[in-house]
Amino acid sequence: MFSGALIGILGVIALIFIYFGLKFLGNKSWVMGWIRGSFGLCFIGASVVVIFVALDLLSYKQLMADKTIVTLHMEKVGEQHYKVNLTHVLEGVDESFELRGDQWQMDARVLRWGGLLKSVGTKPSYRLDRISGRYFSLEDERRSDRTVYELNHSEYWLDTWAWIYKNNELVPGVDATYGSATFLPMADGALYEVVLTSSGLAAKPLNKLAEQAINRWQ
Repeated sequence: MFSGALIGILGVIALIFIYFGLKFLGNKSWVMGWIRGSFGLCFIGASVVVIFVALDLLSYKQLMADKTIVTLHMEKVGEQHYKVNLTHVLEGVDESFELRGDQWQMDARVLRWGGLLKSVGTKPSYRLDRISGRYFSLEDERRSDRTVYELNHSEYWLDTWAWIYKNNELVPGVDATYGSATFLPMADGALYEVVLTSSGLAAKPLNKLAEQAINRWQ
């Protein structure tokens, strides 16, 4: 789960905004009523945004280097067509996807913290983003069916990572990046693991079938 300290800070900020918002709205002075009411609504609105940011960040997990986060087992169901059984190791949850192509890749969203947050021990955080298939042939890539599956999504109207990613220069102390595992070949019976590293995701073969598939493509 995301850093409890950061969530706590956001919670305190939201409470401060709510306090000042209610204070402004509760003042009955007619002369400054409209101005105070406007400021009060602004504070209430800001508190709502902060709360949604905190809730969205709860979907991210702290990045623990060199820890296996998922395993993938592949079954061939047709030509360039595979069923991928995905196991989330930390949660003990299984999912199944059908990928088309010759290779697969997994992407994750990563948030890296600097400044005060880094100094108090806040670690980089991640959330798995999507898994996709790719054809080795450029012609197949252009003409054949593409398969991409979203692994997680923001449950609220505010996508914090996407906003930071587009406006990195406006948000000091935090950097939003993609982490991707290198495209690796799909093969019947192949078993892979995806590991978190300091630089992002890395995929590794877990059985001989996966190793043989990699050797064939190299």
